[in-house]
Amino acid sequence: MTLASDPIAHGGALQQAMARHGGTASEWLDLSTGISPFSLPLPELPLDVWRRLPEQAEVARVCELARRHYGGAVLPVAVPGTQAAIQLLPWLTPNAETVAVVAPTYGEYARSYRRMGMIAEPIRTLEAAASIQAAAVILANPNNPDGRETMRDDIFGFARAHRHRLVIVDEAFADMRQDLTMAGAAGAEPNLIVMRSFGKFFGLGGLRLGFVFAEPRLAAVLQERMGPWAVSGPALAIAAHAFSRIDLVGELRTKIDSANQMTRSALNKAAVPIAGETALFFLCEVGDGAAVAERLASHRILVRAFDHSPSRIRIGLVPDELSAVRLRESLRLAGARPS
Repeated sequence: MTLASDPIAHGGALQQAMARHGGTASEWLDLSTGISPFSLPLPELPLDVWRRLPEQAEVARVCELARRHYGGAVLPVAVPGTQAAIQLLPWLTPNAETVAVVAPTYGEYARSYRRMGMIAEPIRTLEAAASIQAAAVILANPNNPDGRETMRDDIFGFARAHRHRLVIVDEAFADMRQDLTMAGAAGAEPNLIVMRSFGKFFGLGGLRLGFVFAEPRLAAVLQERMGPWAVSGPALAIAAHAFSRIDLVGELRTKIDSANQMTRSALNKAAVPIAGETALFFLCEVGDGAAVAERLASHRILVRAFDHSPSRIRIGLVPDELSAVRLRESLRLAGARPS
């Protein structure tokens, strides 16, 4: 059994893979995360951005740009990555005994609550939370790792019927599916919280930046728990640049669409069934996920296997046609076939 104090395996552990299988970083094809393989071109930043602490006016300006970009109804809270916000979620219901998590999903939601002594009850659907005395319900939309989508009307209906509960929606993978976003309702619906990740779509996971849309009382709790200067000046400057360049955002969307089609084609040609997907990754049936992931690693391709879905692996997007061919042939050699 995984305890609250036990670390959770995540994608992106390239150094560990290199230590086990050898090779240099440039020899590996890291498909273990849901981060875009294409990064936003970075602006030249003035030295002052690095040298001084960010002013509150700068934070407010970037939050306003984020509100427009994500279609929010209220100014979001800027956080140093949505992972940091997940650690703070239990403070929004400090006296709760139980929360519900629509699962299987990203493991850090449950872990953050269990660390605080709360019960994180896994449920299969949002509607199943109606029968549980849970102070909060956490939903990833689209979900990680299977790409399951919950329509806005369903989330609206649940939030309005259960105003005594917090409904927390993680939209880390919603950038290519704006028709799913609830950012425009968070704040207007006082029990609705929406988290957005900056790094995944913009290919800048190392920047550690995210935004949380919530009504003022809950937003104030997050701000208080984070303390001053939680987000760095360079991160704010890069976000301001990104949100102001509609042309670059459009180019990224086009590149991601193309990479998605290349990856899909490689999987189809390797006869690997797709069990779920988002614009940034595919969940695939391969028979024995851990074994296939290990064989792919011997070919220096890094993917994710899951304890909760042992027959499956998650594969991120290839950046180019050469990588697509490499993935296709390596999957064949690894014996990636459903049972």
